[in-house]
Amino acid sequence: MSTPVHDDPLSKERSHLAASRSALRAMREDVESLDITDVTANWVNAAVLESQIEERIKALADLSETPLFFGRLDYLHSPGAERAEGAEGERFYVGRRHVHDADGDPMVIDWRAPVSQPFYQASKKNPLDVALRRRFGYTGGDLTAYEDEHLSDPAEAETTSKLLQQEIERPRVGPMRDIVATIQPEQDEIVRAGLAGSVCVQGGPGTGKTAVGLHRVAYLLYAHRERLARTGTLVIGPNRSFLHYIEQVLPALGELTVRQATVDDLVAHVEVRGVDEAATAVVKGDARMARVLRRALYSHVTLPTEGVVVVRGSRRWRVAAYELEEIVRELLDRDIRYGAAREALPQRVAHAVLVQMERAGEAPDDRVQNAVARNAAVKAVVKTVWPQVDPAKLVLRLLTDAEFLAEHADGVLTEEEQKAVLWTKPARSVKSAKWSPADAVLIDEATDLIERTHSLGHVVLDEAQDLSPMQYRAVGRRCSTGSVTVLGDLAQGTTPWATRGWAEALAHLGKDGAVVEELTAGFRVPTDVIAYASRLLPHIAPGLTPVASIRENPGFFDVRGTDAGTADVVQACAELLAREGSVGLIAADARVPELAAALGSAGIGFVGPGEETTRATRLTLVPASLAKGLEYDYVVLDEPRAVVDGEPDERTGLRRLYVCLTRAVSGLIVTHGADLPPQLR
Repeated sequence: MSTPVHDDPLSKERSHLAASRSALRAMREDVESLDITDVTANWVNAAVLESQIEERIKALADLSETPLFFGRLDYLHSPGAERAEGAEGERFYVGRRHVHDADGDPMVIDWRAPVSQPFYQASKKNPLDVALRRRFGYTGGDLTAYEDEHLSDPAEAETTSKLLQQEIERPRVGPMRDIVATIQPEQDEIVRAGLAGSVCVQGGPGTGKTAVGLHRVAYLLYAHRERLARTGTLVIGPNRSFLHYIEQVLPALGELTVRQATVDDLVAHVEVRGVDEAATAVVKGDARMARVLRRALYSHVTLPTEGVVVVRGSRRWRVAAYELEEIVRELLDRDIRYGAAREALPQRVAHAVLVQMERAGEAPDDRVQNAVARNAAVKAVVKTVWPQVDPAKLVLRLLTDAEFLAEHADGVLTEEEQKAVLWTKPARSVKSAKWSPADAVLIDEATDLIERTHSLGHVVLDEAQDLSPMQYRAVGRRCSTGSVTVLGDLAQGTTPWATRGWAEALAHLGKDGAVVEELTAGFRVPTDVIAYASRLLPHIAPGLTPVASIRENPGFFDVRGTDAGTADVVQACAELLAREGSVGLIAADARVPELAAALGSAGIGFVGPGEETTRATRLTLVPASLAKGLEYDYVVLDEPRAVVDGEPDERTGLRRLYVCLTRAVSGLIVTHGADLPPQLR
């Protein structure tokens, strides 16, 4: 006997989904129908309001392939209400955004709302007043399954959610997606940490640290929207490919206003056309360079040896040299920025003149003080004593003038370090100079010494382990009055200046008080793959806890020796493309052209990192240097020895290999003609 449709739980949930989608369309249509003709005072207000309405319409988009809600909570009692005997609790559907019906009653609750938190935190041991937690399974945008946990029923055993495992392991094509349906309790605690505090997340491959950071931004925008609308938010990633990979996560959660950038974008004061050798970049990225720059900048300030005479009408007012010297010394002692002190200097001189005027019986006001500050004689003193300095010209002089560098690096940099940073071919001008990325960071430091950098409300810094101390300082300037979420893995540091420890990194950021959290549960990397990659940990980061995969599916893993060269690599790619999901072919940068030619000859289409895959073209050819932060359902890793040998030293090479080995979500094939690194045997 068939179950009537109105009694079928799955049919009821599908009906609620259809009604919720209809309500969301109505919410969007209400915004689209707004008439602002009579509510704006001028065209500026109209333009601002139109922009806000457009953003609201985009945020209310119903993404057909994205489930509108993914869970349900049935409470024993109504949250916040008196727990009366026999009273029935409320029911909430938990989803990516809030949806209400025509009467304003909620049909879907935003996952970030306090009432939704038990969906992630409740357990049999601590049910948090939840009687039932229901998870939903989807195929495309269609609701096809559900799974119940009766948390308040002591007779029901606690089991692992099959739907949760399926969602974690579900194949994907294209960029990173949100994990809002699969957030774990330890991840949820980081996501919902307060705005005032900074957080550093150490997480191995597959622990979800990047997704946690992005969801934290979404949560903070929900909880502190007005404040962050004023102060701004920023996500910083290691390169453009990475930013392209993650760029759809926040819009899928309804957040469209978060800027994304690389550190190079932040410090783009000059055109970067040069590349430093590793030893040079290490010295330029050392925090001691900030001290050298400060010395060089303030060397332009000279103590006055003569007084200044200000003529007003028939009167002459003289400020003696010793008074000027006191003013200059006081500004130096206050430790305010060079530019701010320079702007304050003429006002201080003018104030000294006004004191004399008052003693002579005059009654000058602010207009007189401003006029004196603009007096030609005062301007001349300021120009001589506290001249303007261009930050790029300052750095150029340090890098090209050995005597100037030696004077201000004395006792800070060794002679060998000074030689390392000096240019062998001095540039004629700022525009003709072949600036390197490290040079641009030095210019940013000098710029901030002269004029304060604007601070944002919250910054997320991903793949932080690869930043130099000077780069950390550049990021720290952008959140000096706000907070930061630092994401990284010390074992994946692949630059010569990679972070040695998070305490040191946080000090450079100016966030010594940040809480350091460690994620060790691996949700994304199969057990066999992470166990194989973890053989490298004693050699690259001996103090770190290995990631423990919680995946029930061990995944597909194979190491293949080959004599056929690229033919076997192409065959492995074809084998994995026969499965569902995305495929990444990762190889040492130098081998990419050869592999590209082999794939082309075999008729296998592919894209580069950062380019959109499609269902017809699911293979991405990835240089090892760009693999960090990316994930694919299946990976072919070509020639591990070549990946290691492609780096300046073995430790960095082994770290690069660790990164490449841990990009697979469901399966990995390692192909090699040369011997494997001994650390993997």
